[in-house]
Amino acid sequence: MATTVRRAVLTLPAAPLGPENPLPALGAPAGVHVPDERSRAGLPRDTARQAGYGRLRSLLPVRILDGYGRQRREQEFEAIVLENAHLRATVLPGLGGRVHSLVHLPTGRELLYRNPVFQPANFALNGAWFSGGIEWNIGATGHTTLSCAPLHAATVPAPDGGPMLRLWEWERLRDLPFQVDLWLPGDSAFLYAGVRVRNPHERPAPVYWWSNAAVPEDRGTRVLAPADEAWFHGYERTLRRIPVPEWQGADRTYPLRSEYAADFFYETDPAGGAGTRPWIAALDAGGSGLAQTSTDVLRGRKLFVWGSGAGGRRWQDWLTEPGSGGYAEIQAGLARTQLEHLRLEAGAELSWLEAYGPLTADPAAVHGPDWAAARAEAGRALDAALPRGRVEEAYAAWRGAADTEPGERLARGSGWGALEVLCGGHKLPGTPFAESDLGEEQLPWLELWRSGAFPVPDRAAPPGPSLVAPHWRDMLETAPADPLTEYHLGVAQWHAGDMAQAVRSWERGLAGAAPRWPLLRCLAAADTLTGDPVRGARRYAEAFADLAADPARDGRGGAWDAAESALGREAMTALLETGRPAEARSVWDRLRPALREQPRFRLLAALLLAAEGHMAAARRVFEDGFELPDLREGDEILAEVWSRITDRPLPPAYDFRMRPPR
Repeated sequence: MATTVRRAVLTLPAAPLGPENPLPALGAPAGVHVPDERSRAGLPRDTARQAGYGRLRSLLPVRILDGYGRQRREQEFEAIVLENAHLRATVLPGLGGRVHSLVHLPTGRELLYRNPVFQPANFALNGAWFSGGIEWNIGATGHTTLSCAPLHAATVPAPDGGPMLRLWEWERLRDLPFQVDLWLPGDSAFLYAGVRVRNPHERPAPVYWWSNAAVPEDRGTRVLAPADEAWFHGYERTLRRIPVPEWQGADRTYPLRSEYAADFFYETDPAGGAGTRPWIAALDAGGSGLAQTSTDVLRGRKLFVWGSGAGGRRWQDWLTEPGSGGYAEIQAGLARTQLEHLRLEAGAELSWLEAYGPLTADPAAVHGPDWAAARAEAGRALDAALPRGRVEEAYAAWRGAADTEPGERLARGSGWGALEVLCGGHKLPGTPFAESDLGEEQLPWLELWRSGAFPVPDRAAPPGPSLVAPHWRDMLETAPADPLTEYHLGVAQWHAGDMAQAVRSWERGLAGAAPRWPLLRCLAAADTLTGDPVRGARRYAEAFADLAADPARDGRGGAWDAAESALGREAMTALLETGRPAEARSVWDRLRPALREQPRFRLLAALLLAAEGHMAAARRVFEDGFELPDLREGDEILAEVWSRITDRPLPPAYDFRMRPPR
């Protein structure tokens, strides 16, 4: 059977993604795991160095996605299906290029954990993320900001003459273009993924990549990799070297034998072990499952487990629908751990080839008590199914096709890459960012580049996205000064670390601004982030009052609703944290009634009532029930608020704690 690539439609129960949060994300991303100093002192030298390199000060220029809910209805998603006689891969180009499904056709077995619903949750660096399948994480430590974003997609001739699916986009945290070429040779039982990340700039850039594959989790599933040690990282934010497989009385290669969520970064290339083939596999009680291998550039391997505790189980249910079963993740990355970023020199690129496919090994060996024999058996089975030399040959063949211009366009991504290529004059063979891809969000910036002035919008609306790269900052600094230009300039200066100059730009813009709330909010956030939360709270109150009085917001919906919701949440939080419940109540009273019913405001209502001394009323908010769609991975806010208002045990519906009790 010849390989085919075709369009399809996937219908799933889905929660709406909602609008972007229009407030610029000035703070560092929440929940990013950073090793403490004690942990770093015991790390290998390269890991310690790379763990301190390339950390994000903010998510700029990316916007937060926090407007999703939990009410699901049937929705159609664009899909692209690659198929040969052995495998059928279903890819979602509109959702980060996620490989949603990988079916072994001779047995009908699904090799991945396939989520039966689309339910965004607050796991990505910028918020919305969903579980299941194979995801491509680029940018910085964490789930990529492209998790729920569209990628460009097109067919390309594969090295063997068949079709290949190319996915590509411009990653905005680091301003790096990348591509993922999915290739299913006609006679192959493994799906190949050729990956390339390029730095077209005249400066080095931090680079990060981890490919995460979700696999079904059950009592008999064991994860195997060529390692005798691992670096354990839990939500206590410690990083320690532990033995594999046994640690603290349990075999941690079985995902459900850990009680709490944790990462296990395998030491796959120990001292003296240079040349070890990189691979990882998840095999069930019968010895069958999914294997992943790659060329040597992708050196890291990791197991992520939710654990068998109540919090991990609650999160598993939260991300899908009851009865869907749980999952673990087997992952592969550029470094030993996910806490690291590599340096990609100016004009350089990184490329490698990954392979995903079915693996069957002797179950008595892979589940036996002898770890060396277990991993040797899995390695033997992999060598028989897909020899290492064949992966190297496939990589060499793919590299010859990596610059081939795409053919039929199957999906379109954002216009940000087109803007950068047009203005920067970059030459990126194989990944065209065409001027026809430019959209409404890019047009003001195109005008700035062409005319030297940032255009005044035709209608009243919250400010559009800011750009923060050095060349855009330079253009804003020389553009005619007006409130909107000063707003964007301040955001770019803040991103560059020039906080004092950013504040001066925002204060200059206030002089003639109407409305004033976008600039006031930036100043409020700056105060809060730089150690003056009292002044920040005062400015938040002033900003929200200005927005609430703005007649342009009435009946507009969309970005205006998102702005009022986001600013209202920030203002109430700042006022309550600085002991100003009366002013927080004033913000609450100005909110439109529909917004007060949003789950995040239900939580703020409980906090406000508690601050006013109405503990019974605050408890009733919880007893009446609400779900917090954008609850952050690892966030214990529900447990913390509950403990403030009552001594009763935390109800299971609110128990998302993912670590041992303090």
